[in-house]
Amino acid sequence: MTYRPDLLETIVAATRRALVDRAASGTAAEVERAARDRHPKGRAFTETLRAAGRCRVIAECKRRSPSRGVIREAYDPVAIASGYAAAGAAAISVLTEPAFFDGALEHLAAIRREVPLPLLRKDFIVDRRQLVEARAAGADAVLMIVAALDDRTLRDLMDVADDLGLASLTEVHDRRELDRALDVGADIIGVNNRNLRTLEIDLDASRTLIESIPDGVIAVAESGLREAADLAVLRRAGYDAFLVGESLMERPDPGVSLANLLNEAGEIRRGPRQAPIGARVTA
Repeated sequence: MTYRPDLLETIVAATRRALVDRAASGTAAEVERAARDRHPKGRAFTETLRAAGRCRVIAECKRRSPSRGVIREAYDPVAIASGYAAAGAAAISVLTEPAFFDGALEHLAAIRREVPLPLLRKDFIVDRRQLVEARAAGADAVLMIVAALDDRTLRDLMDVADDLGLASLTEVHDRRELDRALDVGADIIGVNNRNLRTLEIDLDASRTLIESIPDGVIAVAESGLREAADLAVLRRAGYDAFLVGESLMERPDPGVSLANLLNEAGEIRRGPRQAPIGARVTA
């Protein structure tokens, strides 16, 4: 039998090692001071995802992924984020994990200086220090991956994020993870169609879990979303927003591709959460 390493476990281990290295650098006090000078718009991130009308897209800046390798050789995160903003993105996700995604906190900080939209730090958060870093760099929200955290740590990190003014997008992949996220009080649930342990994509994750997300919780579909039809079907099923990355990053102009996607999707009213997938809902 061929051994398949657990990618999530590998990335989390690398993240913990990097945190040890940063702690040894002696910059913690400087980061804390920078964080105190920031005023995150966590509430604005939350409210923009809840807004009615056209499909709400969190557009992602990502140079590389473990599944695809380098997606975009000429990677200018500020230019890409500016294009997304002009195209009508609701918010922008910025990959900051360096070892597997070629990300950096400096990318987020540079985007913050030029783009007023709410920003999500997309990384593998396992420690309070990363939340302080996120605020210092100008993030308004952070990603919490349920599969990477035990319940107590997840709850504690969400509490710290809230205290720092950061919204938490709590990511799940299956029903067990969804139940855990709801038990700790997550108010924004991201359903990732990509299994982070195997990298396999299955849109059935979004199709099946939406029925179990309470109506008062913001639901975000993530990964594997390529066409306006994907957004339309899931919007009618009850999703509030969508996180779209690779399908935009692989195009010559990600901003133009986002504008086209939003125009094709149009204004679709969010359907009732327990409506069957594909059911007709009047826009």
